[in-house]
Amino acid sequence: MKKLFLFFLAAAWLATSSGQRITLPEAISLALKNSFSIQIGKNNVDIAGINNYYGIAGGLPLVVLSGSDIEQITSLRQTYANPANNKSSDYASSNTLSAGLNGSELLYNGQRVVTVKKRLGEIESQTKQQLSSRALTVVYNVMLKYYDITRQQSYAKTLQISIDASRQKLEIVKEQQNVGMANNADLFQAQVDLNTQIQNLQAQQLIVDQDKTDLLTLLTLNPDSAITIDDTIYVDKNIKLGNVLEGITTNPDLVAANEQITINHYIEKETAALRYPSLSLSGGYNISRTQNAAGFSLLNENYGPYTGISVIIPLFNGNIYKRQLQIAGINTKNAALQKDTLLLNYTANAIKSWQAYQNNLQQLETAVQTFDLSKKLLDLVIQRFQLHQATIVDVKNAQQSFESAGFALINISYAAKAGEIQLERYANNLRY
Repeated sequence: MKKLFLFFLAAAWLATSSGQRITLPEAISLALKNSFSIQIGKNNVDIAGINNYYGIAGGLPLVVLSGSDIEQITSLRQTYANPANNKSSDYASSNTLSAGLNGSELLYNGQRVVTVKKRLGEIESQTKQQLSSRALTVVYNVMLKYYDITRQQSYAKTLQISIDASRQKLEIVKEQQNVGMANNADLFQAQVDLNTQIQNLQAQQLIVDQDKTDLLTLLTLNPDSAITIDDTIYVDKNIKLGNVLEGITTNPDLVAANEQITINHYIEKETAALRYPSLSLSGGYNISRTQNAAGFSLLNENYGPYTGISVIIPLFNGNIYKRQLQIAGINTKNAALQKDTLLLNYTANAIKSWQAYQNNLQQLETAVQTFDLSKKLLDLVIQRFQLHQATIVDVKNAQQSFESAGFALINISYAAKAGEIQLERYANNLRY
């Protein structure tokens, strides 16, 4: 794809602390690898995958093994019509042993199990889209910060070129003063101008260093690491609004919002299924043994298998299920409204971003011409100053024009690039 290559300044790179050069693809790879947000998103996907299971939906048999052994001491008093049968015992021991293996299988409950399983699958898919959205946000933030560092470095380079001009101006004034053609006022003014610009450069370098710290934080690296960032910006001039608007529907936020509608629809069906009969098959084997040291019954044992079918038919529960179903339906409508709102906002923001992007591209051509002219003007005024055809004020004005033109070019270029990145983010098509 045809791209506009912008290389703002032809001067040598401003001397900075040495460090490892990090390209934009490398920065994005590090961010995606180290981001805590991405790791949390991956964990959420794992959780949703674990939950997406028929057992969680209630579709697998339930098997329970239970048992108990209770030993107790009791005092016994039993009186009968026949006094010969009367019993009396103090501190008689008694033992009750029971065990059972029980199983049950749900046969029918209004397709609720099937619906829950589908909902769990949809939730897993939604968490994957949410992970993609997190990744998209991480890439977007890294790209903006990376190019912002480029912008701030370009500011510094513009100031450095202006400082070089100030040093040249100061040398010219000194040479003119040596031959009696300049006074101390010009010398002091030239030195003050140079000192002021050096201070501006030092302040700008602080902004660059802090921006790099912000980038390292996004990459989850040591914030005081020394890094070097590329000082070029490529702006794609061929982005079409129609392509962006078509791509919005594939944005993971929109896809996740659409999946939320499906999830809520399944919740509706699950709620409706609560009003249907529930049919279960159960079976097992039970053992019970009670042994008493005294009393009418000294030993009682029961054991054997069992099986059965149970049916639960909901008749009336205060219209709770009916109201829950109404609420579920409203939640589905709300999910659809939220998705429509998100689509509307993304579309409107994409259009505004494209308008700003187009405007910046138009300004960019003029800004490049203005910057070239201001550089030529600065060189010309310095030559005229050396020949006594321009004053020190003329040089200062030319420097200010050059700095303003340089800053404007850098800002417009960054704004165009930021607009491009934003448009590609909306269309789920970030390229780097």
